[in-house]
Amino acid sequence: MALVEDRVRQGLPPGSVVSVTGLPVTPAIQAARERGALKRSPMFSEITEHGIRWADGSEQRADVILWCTGFRSSLDHLAPLQLREASGGILMTGRLATQVAKDPRIHLVGYGPSASTIGANRAGGAAARELKTFLDVPVNLGK
Repeated sequence: MALVEDRVRQGLPPGSVVSVTGLPVTPAIQAARERGALKRSPMFSEITEHGIRWADGSEQRADVILWCTGFRSSLDHLAPLQLREASGGILMTGRLATQVAKDPRIHLVGYGPSASTIGANRAGGAAARELKTFLDVPVNLGK
């Protein structure tokens, strides 16, 4: 998470949290890999009647395709605010790097290091507290 946070604090586009942390390899995952039941493959180019096909023409039969798409931040609607740096990212500040440096009224919870369920939960509370301080408005966060 620190590497993702470092990027947004420099105004660079965030990498995904998983690209930095990796995915945990549990004993069950390791065993599945060892017996050939779990094999990472590149993205296929086509879904066929009986499975999938890659650009090189190779195919894999499949009864089920479990497509975990993940997510990517979509901030085009904020373009009129001119929040992006020349580097393409948005410079973030604040305790958990959710506050936009160019406009401290804006917090992007779910962008950069808060782009995980655990990170977003903590970051949401931190953003609310920072906004309360910035706006000097009483807010009850249940604490």
